Amino acid sequence: MKKFDLSAYLVIGPENTDKPVEEVINAAVRAGFTFVQIRAKNSSARETISILEKSAAAISDAGKSSSVALVVNDRLDIALTAIERGIKIDGIHVGQSDIPVDVCRKYLGDNAIIGLSARTENLIDYVKTADVRDIDYFGAAPVHATPTKLDAGLTSDGNFFDELSKLAQISPIPIVAGGGVKLADISQLAKTKVNGFFVVSAVAGAENPFDAAAELVNAWKAACKV
Repeated sequence: MKKFDLSAYLVIGPENTDKPVEEVINAAVRAGFTFVQIRAKNSSARETISILEKSAAAISDAGKSSSVALVVNDRLDIALTAIERGIKIDGIHVGQSDIPVDVCRKYLGDNAIIGLSARTENLIDYVKTADVRDIDYFGAAPVHATPTKLDAGLTSDGNFFDELSKLAQISPIPIVAGGGVKLADISQLAKTKVNGFFVVSAVAGAENPFDAAAELVNAWKAACKV
C-alpha cells in the first residue's frame, strides 16, 4: 500500500486501553478511521508481533485491508519480522532520534509507508533543508500539555496552530497532527490545512471506541467542508 489516507489516524498500544487492542482498532476503522499505528512501548518484540497480527486481522474483518494502513512505531526489526511471517503491515513510523528513514527505506522497500514525527517548530526548520525522498508523511505534535510535557503545544511564538499552518504551507509531503487531541480541537486543526489528525486516548481510552471514533471522523469531515 503506497496510497494512504491520513485523515483519521489512531495510535494505540496495550498501555492505552483496558480493552483488547484489536477490538478498539476494529471499532475505529468501522467508524471511519483510515490509518493505524501500533505503538507498544511496554511490550516485547514477540508480543508486538502478535499485536500486529491481531490488528491486521481486525482491519481485515472490518473489510478495510485495502484502504486502512497499518504501521508499527520505531521497530524496524519487528516490521521486517512481521512481513516475513506474512502479516499485512504497510510500514513504520519513526522519530528523529530513532533509526534513520533511509535505513528503513533500504530494508522495507519502495512500497512501504514511512512516517517521521517531530515537534512542529522543528519540522518547519527540517523541511527547509532536508531530503524527504524517503519520507511519506510527517507527524507533527503535540497539541496539548500533559503532566510530563508541560510545554506541549507551546511553540516559538506560543501558538501551535499558527506554526502548524506554516508547516502545512511549506511541507512537500502530507502532515498528520495531534497529541492530546480532543473532539473540540478538530475544527481548528482542519483550518490549518494539515491532511489529518491523530489521537490515542480519545479513542483507545473511550468507553465506546466506535462512537468516539465516529464523532471525530464526522467532525473532521464537517470541518473540511467549511
